Amino acid sequence: MKAAVYTRHGPPEVVRVTEVPKPVPKDNEVLVRIHAATVCAADWRMRKAEPSLIRLMNGLLRPAKARILGIEFSGIVESVGSAVTAVSAGAEVFGTPGFQFGAHAEYICLPEDGVLAPKPANMPLEEAAAVLFGGFTALHFLRKANIQAGQNVLIYGASGSVGVFAVQLAKYFGARVTGVCSASNLELVRSLGAAEVLDYARQDFSSAGPVYDMVFDAAGYSGFSRSLRALKRGGYYVTVGGSGRILALLAGILRSAWTNATGVAKVFGGVAAGNREDQLFLKGLIDAGQLRTVIDRRYPLERIAEAHHYVEAGHKRGHVIILMDQPAT
Repeated sequence: MKAAVYTRHGPPEVVRVTEVPKPVPKDNEVLVRIHAATVCAADWRMRKAEPSLIRLMNGLLRPAKARILGIEFSGIVESVGSAVTAVSAGAEVFGTPGFQFGAHAEYICLPEDGVLAPKPANMPLEEAAAVLFGGFTALHFLRKANIQAGQNVLIYGASGSVGVFAVQLAKYFGARVTGVCSASNLELVRSLGAAEVLDYARQDFSSAGPVYDMVFDAAGYSGFSRSLRALKRGGYYVTVGGSGRILALLAGILRSAWTNATGVAKVFGGVAAGNREDQLFLKGLIDAGQLRTVIDRRYPLERIAEAHHYVEAGHKRGHVIILMDQPAT
């Protein structure tokens, strides 16, 4: 089968499409022929080894474990192991291998009890591929920040792959949402449910003072001091993303510890791995017409390095899709 493989850390060009053995499902596994996957921040950070701590997890000099990236996908079940009872060949599914990666390939195997479910009935396969990374991240951190109905929540980076879900989920939980994004994405974010939308290049969200119960930075660029100025005392500052540099990470840890200790705000961030229960929760919202995804660009597998370039530049709108058997648009 074809797969996008990287054998060393570096720029997008280290990812190359090559032939690898097609996986064979174990007794408890499901073999899925992948229709679509995404390229997201988790992919380019693993490929680039940013932050450098990634090298401790996936190989100091070269990737030793996850050589095929891709953290979310949709596709059709091709076959199942002898012990599988809940999934049948021909089913349209969406899922994630989590931080094992492996979705930038024509086929993938997942355990029957893994994060794999029938795709939402009212969503095409390619859109179903672009739900779990952003949806899990937004859902996890909104819940961790104890989101409540009636709160004022600011979503910075509201048009990115995490931001588009953070806006919709915050509104679902009853919050009044202010989105911050580029001028070209103002109408998109408004259509997702934001009550107010700010152009980050022209408007300072902190100028009104401490008016927000939560600042959710889905891009890593809201600024620590500025975000604290915008928060009510004891509010939540959630940050996802950031530069990934070791010194910046250490400085962030120290600032967060001081802020938490003094009670000025509750600060946290990081990565989130969802589970089957979270997947079914998101699927239910999609089926009910309360949640949607946003697709920016589509690339064939052969142009995956180009997709990495685009995503790493940081200006995408929603998600970038890799289609296994279709041309780019």
